[in-house]
Amino acid sequence: MNPQNRDDILKGQEVAVVLKKDQRSGDLTYGKVQDILTNSATHPHGIKVRLTSGEVGRVQKIIFSEYNNYTK
Repeated sequence: MNPQNRDDILKGQEVAVVLKKDQRSGDLTYGKVQDILTNSATHPHGIKVRLTSGEVGRVQKIIFSEYNNYTK
């Protein structure tokens, strides 16, 4: 699973994103994907998503969990 590929990001999936305000520090924010905002198939800095908390950031890590209910 590559956080730079749109097809690898699914709604409801747990991810770690870097918010715009945290780009310099690289601090990660964890949450579940509500919406996928990047339209292109790939992005070198990570796919932009909106978390269920309402925060928007670029996916840096995909958190694996066999219990997540993923939907496209």
